[in-house]
Amino acid sequence: MKYSKPPLTFEEQADLILSRGLIANREELIYILKNVNYYRLSAYLYPYRNTNNTFKKDTTLKLIWRHYTFDRQLRIIVMDAVERVEVSIKTQLIYHFAHKYGPFGYLDNTNLPKLDFNKFNYLINDLRSETKRSRETFKSHFVNKYGDEHNDLPIWMLVEIMSFGKILTLFNGVEDEIRRKIAREYSIEDRMLQSWLGAINVIRNICAHHGRLWNRELGYKPIIPREKKYPEWHNPAPLKNNRIFIILTILKYFINKIAKNSKWDVRLKKLLNEYSNISIKPMGFPDNWNEYILWKK
Repeated sequence: MKYSKPPLTFEEQADLILSRGLIANREELIYILKNVNYYRLSAYLYPYRNTNNTFKKDTTLKLIWRHYTFDRQLRIIVMDAVERVEVSIKTQLIYHFAHKYGPFGYLDNTNLPKLDFNKFNYLINDLRSETKRSRETFKSHFVNKYGDEHNDLPIWMLVEIMSFGKILTLFNGVEDEIRRKIAREYSIEDRMLQSWLGAINVIRNICAHHGRLWNRELGYKPIIPREKKYPEWHNPAPLKNNRIFIILTILKYFINKIAKNSKWDVRLKKLLNEYSNISIKPMGFPDNWNEYILWKK
């Protein structure tokens, strides 16, 4: 089917939404639509739609905008935790890899046995492009002092200009022994760590592009730890892995390990209290989520 819908003016967008039953001041709605794309706002309107595209009774712009501002602040809190996890993982990965293979060991594809030759070449070419674009002082210093002998940065310098996606590729490429050593630092299995990092990377990208976390179904579902070995993940009930609550719980777990004095969870709970009229069930929060051991620590 050919798509033939024409673009609408901001005024026409507002009139369309109002015609479907949203309770709002037209001028205020137009102002918001001039600054927030119609389809971005629609994601928060969607749960309040009836089957005939009208909105449920008493659906107000104020309520929808509360969802939007809540989600924006939630992304900031999530990204704060993701940054801490990212820095910690980078540190552990480079530490164990460099101690086994040296500063330039990443240039040898045999040291990244989990990557096929094409993926390895793509990674190296991409890292060299990132190095070339970098304006970091340490890069300039290294090139000026060692550039006559080396075209590539030592891995402990390179990591500081690598994206989290490239870190994940490197992690996925190393041998099992190194992955197990890193996972032990967080008291989990390497397969779990690999799964969690993949899920965190997806959420990081969603946040970086200002995507919605509230009411989002996860496309990449992280592994839930086994009950026999990790009972805290199943007490008082097994956690589900298809909504943002599982990511928040994973981040809380990491924070407990790498930033013991952090008040990250306090900030999250404060946000939830401030927006207590926003339902957290669409984010996968169980009714008794505060009773989980992981959230009590």
